[in-house]
Amino acid sequence: MIKSIKTNLDVVEALLYYWQATSEKEKVGESYILSIADFPEMKYLYGEEFDKESVRKVLSAISNSELLNSESKKDRKYWNNNMWMLEDLEFTNMMVKPLKLLNLDNLIDKLNGINGDFGYEQIEVIFIPGHIDEYIIDENKLVINFFRVMPDIYEERKVTIGDKDLKDYVEEKLVEVVSK
Repeated sequence: MIKSIKTNLDVVEALLYYWQATSEKEKVGESYILSIADFPEMKYLYGEEFDKESVRKVLSAISNSELLNSESKKDRKYWNNNMWMLEDLEFTNMMVKPLKLLNLDNLIDKLNGINGDFGYEQIEVIFIPGHIDEYIIDENKLVINFFRVMPDIYEERKVTIGDKDLKDYVEEKLVEVVSK
């Protein structure tokens, strides 16, 4: 039976410093970049074409104002996504703010009604700066690509992923989590 739903923004928070410092032309140290790559949540990005070294290579290239030299589609997508964050930090903050305020406790009863024997007391909704996948489900974890969060620049409270309202999107995916 589910007792809580936790939102995890640890990697996004670490990258906020990176994006801010990089936009101000400060050198971000290799050890800080490697610490981002070492976050346990980053494992959801890693596979055949993309790993810790990919994160280091991409973020180092951006921080050092170098072109990315990679044939990997995932490396290039990750580079593009991070460069996009640097273009307008105000927009980046508009992406982060609703996630910090996201409270999903009102979904607990509904999710327990779908699968009261889910096997976990907590569900974790993790936002990570991804490359290709929009979301990943891993047991009691819903991992969402932060770069897919889209605030509306004209409507302050309107935030979507794909064509769906942020809360509706997360609810739909959490139903998928407990239905597996």
